[in-house]
Amino acid sequence: MSQHALIIDDNAGNVKVLGGLLSLEGISYTQVRESRLLPEVLQELTGVDVVFLDLEMPDLNGYEVLKLIQAQPAFQNVPVVAHTVHINEIAVARDLGFHSFISKPVKAERFPDQLARILRGEHVWERS
Repeated sequence: MSQHALIIDDNAGNVKVLGGLLSLEGISYTQVRESRLLPEVLQELTGVDVVFLDLEMPDLNGYEVLKLIQAQPAFQNVPVVAHTVHINEIAVARDLGFHSFISKPVKAERFPDQLARILRGEHVWERS
């Protein structure tokens, strides 16, 4: 069974890097670079195994987006990973209901293990 990720990040370079790492692990992905498009995407997208969410975006910030995701029945058991350069946000992300936290820039040598742990249901709270 193939796995699928949702990447929510307004920066094309970040999406390219993370998407490339996911592809190396055999995971397909959907990208959303404009948070205002999320309500429609969340209604239509199914079969997501993990969400990587940037915390700092225009329109809606990552915490507002997390609430939208959590309100969708199809995403109730999907781990949402805070993915940000703001390593000081780790405690806030945990308190507000994120499953895990991986800081940017992601370390390619550590990512396969981090991803496998998240997909097994383990919480990962790591700074690069």
